[in-house]
Amino acid sequence: MIYITGDTHRDFERIYDFCQEVGATQEDILIILGDATINYYLNSDDKILKEELSEYPITFLFIHGNHEERPYMIDTYEEIEWNGGIAYIEEEYPNLIFAKDGEVYDLDGAKAMAIGGAYSVDKFSRDIWFDTEQPDDIIKEHVESQLDKLDWKIDYIFSHTAPYKYEPQEAFLPNIDQKNVEKSTERWLDEIEDKLDYSRWFLGHYHIDTRIDRVTVMYQEFEELY
Repeated sequence: MIYITGDTHRDFERIYDFCQEVGATQEDILIILGDATINYYLNSDDKILKEELSEYPITFLFIHGNHEERPYMIDTYEEIEWNGGIAYIEEEYPNLIFAKDGEVYDLDGAKAMAIGGAYSVDKFSRDIWFDTEQPDDIIKEHVESQLDKLDWKIDYIFSHTAPYKYEPQEAFLPNIDQKNVEKSTERWLDEIEDKLDYSRWFLGHYHIDTRIDRVTVMYQEFEELY
């Protein structure tokens, strides 16, 4: 089975409960749409959490969020081939898989692409944030090159933030002036969405559960892909 849900921010209690409820095994996959935040402190605190998650009865596929470091910036990660695309793992935690932006994965015959990252509206009030949080030009070029190979047709997109036109404005933080929020990733995703022939687009980031046309914003809820 393949399931999908939104941000966890290091709190996996509901994930554990869900795994027990559905009788999950590590043959099943749970996609977290960014901000799992298990590569945050980059010290033993992260290791303790990963050791706990390695015992969960499910395989995780993490999309990159904006409250975590990218795996390729961390020495302990290596690239592997996973379901037809490149992903990142640490050898001791084989069920904790991190998607590489722009890679296309075969999920039981359906094609899915990860496009992670977002701007942190709260970065100036946090002690920890990462300058790799948004996709850079190299990532963007890879994403578009991969879509060219597919003639811009795909089943699923898994992103962290939304295409600009689909931003759920009701979820915007009231104390943040949106004029000061950097929207380049959302506007780039907008251009992709305009060109793309796709079935469903899933994203996290906004801490609400809602659906707009084919775009599903996820947080606490779970959805079964098949």
